[in-house]
Amino acid sequence: MLAAPVDAVPEGPGLVHEPKWDGWRALVFRERDGVYVQSRAGRDLTTYFPDIVRVVRAAIPPGVVLDGELIVWERGRTNFAQLQRRVTAGRGLLRLSREYPAHYVLFDLLADVDGQVILDLPLAERRGRLEQLIAGAPAQLTVTPQTADMRQVADWLIQWSVAAGIEGVVSKRLDGRYEPGRRGWSKYRAHITTEAIVGGVTGNIRHPDSALLGRFDRRGQLRYTGRTRPLTDSQRHELAAMLSPVGPAPRRRNVVHPWPQPLPASWTGQLDRPEPLPYVQVDPSVVVEIDADVAFERQRWRHRVKYARARAELSVQDVPLLLGEQEGYFGQR
Repeated sequence: MLAAPVDAVPEGPGLVHEPKWDGWRALVFRERDGVYVQSRAGRDLTTYFPDIVRVVRAAIPPGVVLDGELIVWERGRTNFAQLQRRVTAGRGLLRLSREYPAHYVLFDLLADVDGQVILDLPLAERRGRLEQLIAGAPAQLTVTPQTADMRQVADWLIQWSVAAGIEGVVSKRLDGRYEPGRRGWSKYRAHITTEAIVGGVTGNIRHPDSALLGRFDRRGQLRYTGRTRPLTDSQRHELAAMLSPVGPAPRRRNVVHPWPQPLPASWTGQLDRPEPLPYVQVDPSVVVEIDADVAFERQRWRHRVKYARARAELSVQDVPLLLGEQEGYFGQR
């Protein structure tokens, strides 16, 4: 079952809310002769999570089908990059799983003991059975928090998004059945408003399709931090009027651009299409305001950010420095 994005956390009788964890959505099938871990897209993840397979096999009876989020904690905060490392770890996978063990945060039960399918039961009853099922299970298997208290939801969005790295809130109906493939839940992502420096664009300088963003680190180096969503016509016009190409020209300072051309695929996070990104380098002197979610890792926003407006009154020295992994949140003005 899927969740549709919303602009505000819904309220009303019969609704409950859960943290939206920053991990990999996965179904886990406890089969009679083993365990099968499946991604949201149907991919077999079993070999990448030997620690979860071992725990589920020991704690969960055959026939059970679980729905939840695979996450990895590092220093008290979820670390999405450690999940990605499992795919490329090769022979180092067992060591990686010992150093950074995965946790499976459960939020639904699709089949109970001996394969009893319970999709048509209301969420409240499925949740009750789930809690009973994993009572006494190791800490790597845990049921996600759930609340109807909007004060608790506000605390998650304000405090947990910083301290624990949750992405937002998922809202569900207590009387709702589980409908595979349907967007019957709602998801609200926590967002921040902040500034960044335009270091390049896709398209061309007079008609940019998207902006490539950066921030200076403590050493004064402009570091790539992310890319905007496609710009609207009015945003293209506004941004193009402020951009200057890199290079010597009358009344223009000679700028040596700090980023490679094209941008490496590892920079842009295009795991599905791992190809370098051609772009147009621009004089990194334009500051823009952006709306971003809190998924910030390796000093980059993992998802594309939303361009809000140009900030002609700000200089690049007004933009927060790139200080570390928390900068995507603490770097807001």
